Amino acid sequence: MTDWPERAFLQHISSALKASAAVKKEMEKQCLNTIAACAMMIAGAMKQGKKVMFCGNGGSAADSQHLAAEFIVRLSSARDRQALPAIALTTDTSVLTACANDFGFDKIFARQIEALGNEGDVLVCISTSGNSKNVLEAAETAIAKSLKCIGFFGRNPGIIAPLMNIALHIPADDTRLIQEGHITAGHIIVDLVEIILFEGISD
Repeated sequence: MTDWPERAFLQHISSALKASAAVKKEMEKQCLNTIAACAMMIAGAMKQGKKVMFCGNGGSAADSQHLAAEFIVRLSSARDRQALPAIALTTDTSVLTACANDFGFDKIFARQIEALGNEGDVLVCISTSGNSKNVLEAAETAIAKSLKCIGFFGRNPGIIAPLMNIALHIPADDTRLIQEGHITAGHIIVDLVEIILFEGISD
């Protein structure tokens, strides 16, 4: 193992932080309207008694349960409010493993949407590549059941983006930077939904 000098470590950290900050600056230029539209769609669905569901793989699976938790619990103790209906389709190991075993891994989200999705619900598809087959099948099932679809992607639209009602493209190609953009946008969306639903502000 090569021992990096301390200065090289610090330069590496500095470069990583600058790269992350640069993506956020580009998001400010490119993504404001899309983030607002996502929040308004989710808030509108919740006003009608509908729920939001999330799906994704790997880090995107972690983002799915992270954002579902923010809706169910709360984003900040500064705003005390009722729980909001959200489901991460990435967390039930019995369902995931049974479905993967019986129907194949590509069906793990679609099968849950078939069971739990209702017309007017919102599905948030998170995929850094935009090409995840199980997320694609989730979107196709959601559309067939008249759910609305939001997609979180990277710069590349991939094969899923054309199916979305709203597609949020993080202006980056590196998976790590895309994921950082996704969770940042997700936090802003939760905050905006809380504002719309509990402070009566819609624009």
